[in-house]
Amino acid sequence: MALLFLSSPERAAVWAPIFEAAGEEMEIGEAAVSDPSAITHILCWQPPKDISRYPNLRVLISSGAGVDQMPTLPEGVQLSRTVAKGIEEMVRDWVVMAALMLHRNMPIYLAQAARGDWRAHMTRGTGFTRVGVMGLGRIGKLAARTLADLGFQVAGWSRSGARVEGIETFGEADLEAFLGRTDLLVCLLPLTPRTQGLMDAAFLARLPRGAMLAHAGRGAQLDMTALRHALDEGQISAAMLDVTDPEPLPQDHWAWGDPRVIVTPHIASETDHAEGAAHALNVIRATREGREIPGLVDPLRGY
Repeated sequence: MALLFLSSPERAAVWAPIFEAAGEEMEIGEAAVSDPSAITHILCWQPPKDISRYPNLRVLISSGAGVDQMPTLPEGVQLSRTVAKGIEEMVRDWVVMAALMLHRNMPIYLAQAARGDWRAHMTRGTGFTRVGVMGLGRIGKLAARTLADLGFQVAGWSRSGARVEGIETFGEADLEAFLGRTDLLVCLLPLTPRTQGLMDAAFLARLPRGAMLAHAGRGAQLDMTALRHALDEGQISAAMLDVTDPEPLPQDHWAWGDPRVIVTPHIASETDHAEGAAHALNVIRATREGREIPGLVDPLRGY
């Protein structure tokens, strides 16, 4: 078995000695592949244009937690998303930062600071703010529990309505009730056909007036025009976005200059190179031993 590595030179410099120490083969770049039939795994963010070149390919490994950028794979090729503790913790940290910044009126204070305006605004304790986390996978659960530990009133939503210990949970049929009790919405959903365009005007209107949004799912889930209208109408008071549509935002996009919006350039998480290598090795070993592939993606669900 051999891994074809299609990522950055910086990542390759970390991976190469780890794979060598583990006794596993790794080819860096397609130009280095002399025998395509030896390639059983590919690590990439965007796959090669011609996957058929590799007749024995077993698993495509996404170099990050997201997989919505991947095309439909040939029959028999499985897809794995990178599962790493560092990814989960970094997204958790971004969510906590965003929740606290929105809760403590930081969009207002940043705008005031830019014009030298010293004015205080009323704030209340975290216990008065009802946070709703959409997406209760590994990252969502960690974020929800951390926010609850900070005193927020936290609830979670997933299509399955799966229970999370210590967190009130809602299912697909309870979306309206979930949104109606949410002062600060956190989106951590994967991008699927069912979540694309989910946060439109009608969706945002179901939140309490003056609600806040922290979005770290995928840009295509949020209608940016609908967000702007909701901000102008006072339905949404502030938003912090790590993902946008389009992405990256054009320099003249309205969100850059809107004082009610804070934009970060899709930096909520970055895969630690060594953790990524460890995940890839686990995938290769699981393939060899006939075990379930770590981070295996269900093609029907999209995650």
